[in-house]
Amino acid sequence: QVELVESGGGLVQAGGSLRLSCGASGRTFRTLAMAWFRQIPAAEREFVAAISWSGGGTFYADSVKGRFTISRDNAKNTVDLQMNSLKPEDTAVYYCAADIQSVDLPSESPIEYDYWGQGTQVTVSS
Repeated sequence: QVELVESGGGLVQAGGSLRLSCGASGRTFRTLAMAWFRQIPAAEREFVAAISWSGGGTFYADSVKGRFTISRDNAKNTVDLQMNSLKPEDTAVYYCAADIQSVDLPSESPIEYDYWGQGTQVTVSS
């Protein structure tokens, strides 16, 4: 069992920055591949970024590449998403997810992830 808790969402103007954080407990964090997804009402959950269990590999959706950075701290059991140059289309509920398989190439598909946080709202005003 893994518990994930996100924090750091909020309201920001376009062009601004936010940093999301996800804390994990219940299983050896360093074995988990981690990812961030986002979702708007009536839409599918969308892949944003992922990081391998070792932290050696990071992967991004084209829509956020160059603006967002995913990182992890295995000593603190956290994974962060630094979001810069935010756009109104980044507005969504952001979810942290964990894959219990220690993969070097995390999936972009939400069905591959075993545990999810409760989500945190990010709103970008124009």
